[in-house]
Amino acid sequence: MLDTMTLTKTVGAFCGALLVFLLGNWAAELIYQTEGGHGGEHAQGYVIETADAEAPAEPEQEAPDFGEVFASADPGKGERVFNKCRACHTIEDGANGTGPHLFGVVGRDVSSVEGFSYSGALSEAADVWTPENLSAFLENPSGFAPGTKMGFAGLGDIEDRANVISYLQSISE
Repeated sequence: MLDTMTLTKTVGAFCGALLVFLLGNWAAELIYQTEGGHGGEHAQGYVIETADAEAPAEPEQEAPDFGEVFASADPGKGERVFNKCRACHTIEDGANGTGPHLFGVVGRDVSSVEGFSYSGALSEAADVWTPENLSAFLENPSGFAPGTKMGFAGLGDIEDRANVISYLQSISE
């Protein structure tokens, strides 16, 4: 049964709880007061610097032409880059490893090494290993020839690719 005394206690308890929350809010604002008031310029604990939206964007640099990079390639640096390839390839004529030998690869027909079974994906991608085809293959082997057996991730740096191709070309001359 609801009498006036019970109703008065309920309303008093509600008002008391509201008063405690309001006092807590007031105390929190005094303790954690921000400069400039609530929602001021520096209302957060620290400021994160962001780029100005109106600042002019830096012009994107075009990737250098492979022919220009290849013309100034250094076979000595290419020999060091070739160390990544030595796990699977040899540079001795006729000596295949996990991958085919790379002696005379520049200018050679694709999938033409005797005694090595190719996956077939290379023959569909190119006919001859030109420096440009080798560069595209070395950049992303599975992108150049989807389905290739070569599990190498690729050489992202165009100078590394040019140097290693120049090295491969110099050993077969």
